[in-house]
Amino acid sequence: MPQRPSSSRYPFPPYANGWFRALYSHELPRGEVKALHRLGRALVAFRGNDGQPRIFDAHCPHLGAHLGVGGTVEGDAIRCPFHGWLWNGDGRCVEVPYAKHIPPKAQIRSWRVVERNGVLFVHHDATHRAPAYEVPEFPECSGEGWTPLEIRHWTVNSRWLDMNENAVDQAHFRFVHGTPTIPEATVEVEGHVFRVRNAVKMNTPRGVVEGELITTDYGPALQTVHIRGVVDTFMLNTATPIDAETTDVSFAYAVRVAPDQQGKGVGAARIRDLEHQFEQDRAIWENKAYWERPMLCDGDGNFGAYRRWMRQFFPEPSA
Repeated sequence: MPQRPSSSRYPFPPYANGWFRALYSHELPRGEVKALHRLGRALVAFRGNDGQPRIFDAHCPHLGAHLGVGGTVEGDAIRCPFHGWLWNGDGRCVEVPYAKHIPPKAQIRSWRVVERNGVLFVHHDATHRAPAYEVPEFPECSGEGWTPLEIRHWTVNSRWLDMNENAVDQAHFRFVHGTPTIPEATVEVEGHVFRVRNAVKMNTPRGVVEGELITTDYGPALQTVHIRGVVDTFMLNTATPIDAETTDVSFAYAVRVAPDQQGKGVGAARIRDLEHQFEQDRAIWENKAYWERPMLCDGDGNFGAYRRWMRQFFPEPSA
């Protein structure tokens, strides 16, 4: 029999090592400050006059004010709303308005940030190591030949890995989403990339259509999905832990359009269907148990390969 779930629901760590979506680029205009809660921590994001996004630990080391609540951007720095201490883009205090000397250890943690594909990604590593991989550029996000990304958000009471395993769960397509058959899948693994190719049959108003579903994970929290059949669809999926039990999930959708703009109506219907599928999955995720040793059969997907691949992103137990 499967073992009982742990008291925290999950036997794996809540925060993996890798790149996570902090915000979409448009959510942080130049000169603005945003309070965030990501990866179990209070953070502050701001964009200086140089256009560069920065993310710090939220609380001022002086007397603990939250820089994201009343903090202001000055040049490429952020000023504390409590006593006016000014923190530059590297997280170093460069001004205390009422003091002659700045404490030599006046430093706030500055997180690694990259901006790609219209997303601000923050890097987490339990021991503060440099990134082991980079976030790729996706041409589908450029807008050339594709509709602008349509962004959706959900707060899900589940952990990232439990949701991510959908990538290798071929049988659920038939029994949760109602596909005519269970897809045939092949798996490709290379370093930080895990790819699943599914040959699928899709129900459409025109009847059953042959298609392909290619799901690619780049580390623990960034996934692309390419759906081919009727209309080419691209999904940019990101999942960022809010805390140990809750995840901020966002899917961004785009469809390929011809020069005459044909296909937009079909694409809108595809996106509505994908949103509906997410809600079907969500009902499962938020109420299921996670088994370390599930009772699998020969028709299940390659859960073992996925879990072995994912372990490279787990922090060391001591961390």
